[in-house]
Amino acid sequence: MTETHQPDGPSDADGDPGNVSPRRRFAVLVACAAVVALAVVVSLLVPADTVLPTGRWWSVLPPVLAIALALATRQILPALFVGIWLGAWLVEGLSTQGLVTSLLDSAGVYTVDAIADPDHVMIIVFTLMIGGLVGVIRRNGGTDGIVHLVTRWASTPRRGQLATGGLGVAVFFDDYANTLVVGNTMRPILDRLRVSREKLAYLVDSTAAPVATLALLSTWIGFQVVLIDDAVADTGLALNGFAVFVESLKYAFYPILAIGLVFAIALTGRDFGPMLRAERRARTTGQVSLHSIAPGAAALEDELTPPERTPRRLVNALLPILVLVATTVVGLFATGEGASVIEIIGDGDPFSSLLWGSLLGLLVAGVLSVAQGILTLAEVVTAWFAGVKSVLYVVIILTLAWALSALTGELGTADFLAGALGTALPVFLLPALLFVIAAAIAFATGTSWGTMGILTPLAVPLAWAVLDAQGLAAAEGHPILFASVSTILAGSVWGDHCSPISDTTVISALASQCDVIDHVRTQIPYALFVAGTVIVFGLLPVGLGLPWWAGLALSGAATLGGLMLIGRRVDAAVGEPDPVGPRA
Repeated sequence: MTETHQPDGPSDADGDPGNVSPRRRFAVLVACAAVVALAVVVSLLVPADTVLPTGRWWSVLPPVLAIALALATRQILPALFVGIWLGAWLVEGLSTQGLVTSLLDSAGVYTVDAIADPDHVMIIVFTLMIGGLVGVIRRNGGTDGIVHLVTRWASTPRRGQLATGGLGVAVFFDDYANTLVVGNTMRPILDRLRVSREKLAYLVDSTAAPVATLALLSTWIGFQVVLIDDAVADTGLALNGFAVFVESLKYAFYPILAIGLVFAIALTGRDFGPMLRAERRARTTGQVSLHSIAPGAAALEDELTPPERTPRRLVNALLPILVLVATTVVGLFATGEGASVIEIIGDGDPFSSLLWGSLLGLLVAGVLSVAQGILTLAEVVTAWFAGVKSVLYVVIILTLAWALSALTGELGTADFLAGALGTALPVFLLPALLFVIAAAIAFATGTSWGTMGILTPLAVPLAWAVLDAQGLAAAEGHPILFASVSTILAGSVWGDHCSPISDTTVISALASQCDVIDHVRTQIPYALFVAGTVIVFGLLPVGLGLPWWAGLALSGAATLGGLMLIGRRVDAAVGEPDPVGPRA
């Protein structure tokens, strides 16, 4: 994931032009110049009053251009905006005047319309509110209270790794909080136990985004639900976005097994590839880090880190989170109707429920902080605002994704793709193919949220259209649709937490004080291993009609069996920690 606080924000890693080779920069400049020149030529040739018909080949150009620019520049915001601009220009007829007015309308009409939707406003407020909640419970020491409860048990390498994985699951509500808290807290403990920094970074990274994308209540859910809700609105599916998201969790094989592999490795003591060499180095020599960290890189500053005098009380995080969860669940039941729990939740109002829950959770966190004398009211507001700032990038991505989605609908993109691919694309390949596409884009761009924002509005209607064209849009075809939704999200997570230009990859490494390239080099074999078993033993069989539970069991068995087959134990004894500490 990579956001300023959420997956997909700018960082030194993906925003620094110095990380792009001169040849690549030149190629990007040439490509941009060619696009501009082509646009000018086309605008001069097309009459001013031209109205382009919808549902034609040019309707795929905006999302394709957005994806291509994201791959070329590794920046999602400019890519989304240029896609919107092209879409607006196509709507206005490709005229010379339209080239200028479409640029203005990209912000003044389409972006404003995207924000003005009442559901969109609710999800923006919810995202800001839960970002502020994370800020307050981080600052008042509540998050550290969760951490301290778990770390008392860690006394051996196995227990230390299990505790790290457990914390990664426990801090489920936010991937950045997960990465920063778990990495910085567990590092001195695992150093004493001679567990490599590469292993710590892997444990942190592989339980951050995968957990956040599975949790029904996290800083991710609003983003994912609203994308799915917009994508299924024009299909014949009688479910809202939240219900589709819940159903899609059955097919979230990759994030589930990525987390499962973390615990399997910790329990069995087996590793393979570069990670095995790193672990043997740490156990036998005490050298927990292969390379020294550059000056300043290890000092990952978090303005929400509580002072040393702050009490680390579990209740200060647990109670607000419980209030958030309980209020949201009650809100879903209060606003929904149906004969079953899923029907009631599916019919409920998730946006209002999440908003109510985050508001009450924030109020409880603030009251606890002030009542105990931990924070003043002014400090609560400051912590809240710091949390809000951390998710502003998410709001921008959401807004641009909504605008691009609206334009693809107006241009009839899904209709064209349905006609072109509806009878040619094998249905059983959809989940696996979408996983690979999402993973490739997220890896190349370093952004999971941007990948979701680009692909979901395009791929979900396409999956429905393919099912409809082949007579499978009835209930028996819905598992393919749910699996397709799930694999877009899961593939985005894979690419994001493996990409060396991803914020979460960089922050996982720095919070663990591990060299970024060492982290990427040791983690990618594990991620590829899980992705391969998921595709071969999970997604392809499910596409052919295997029930979700059987696909999950089969791919899970293949993952565990593969680990036992190719993994090797770290045979060196731990021994006593070095009196002078580990060599970093």
